[in-house]
Amino acid sequence: MTEPLEEQNRNLDPVPAAGDDCPPKEDKHDPHARGLLVIGVFKLSKALFFIAVGAGALHLVHRDVGDVFQKIATTLRLDPESRLFAMLSSKADLISHHQLRNVVKLSWGYAALSLVEGVGLMMQKTWAEYLTLTLTICALPWDMTELVKHPDPIHWGVVLINVAVLAYLLWFIWWHRRQKRLHR
Repeated sequence: MTEPLEEQNRNLDPVPAAGDDCPPKEDKHDPHARGLLVIGVFKLSKALFFIAVGAGALHLVHRDVGDVFQKIATTLRLDPESRLFAMLSSKADLISHHQLRNVVKLSWGYAALSLVEGVGLMMQKTWAEYLTLTLTICALPWDMTELVKHPDPIHWGVVLINVAVLAYLLWFIWWHRRQKRLHR
């Protein structure tokens, strides 16, 4: 038996009739862009870290940094006779208010830049991809120099993360351009 014409048209009609459920919308987000989300979250976490560093440095601007270090060391029950304690205490005494203000400015500036990168990447903005790519490329020579001077796990981690971000962004931009060319 054949269906009435009205029922056949309803099944073919892309616009649902009043009272019918709407079909789910297609996801406009690229499934390959999950890496952008991960990098964006990483950039936002860096922004939060550097905001905290700047706030900590601002808190110390009008204080005796050596005295603050002594109080922290006492609270943590560090051995005041150790060489590490003596070295850190002498270094803390050398930090000036001017240096602390510069730390505040630089850390908050870097936090703002990381915030812009992170939000832009999470929103899948092309300008954010290129901004992050450019800044990562510009930072690699400095990171490599620091790695050669101080080949410790922290510097290795920084270089490896930046190389991974760079490789992913290069691949993603290449892949995205290729998809656009194929769909023209």
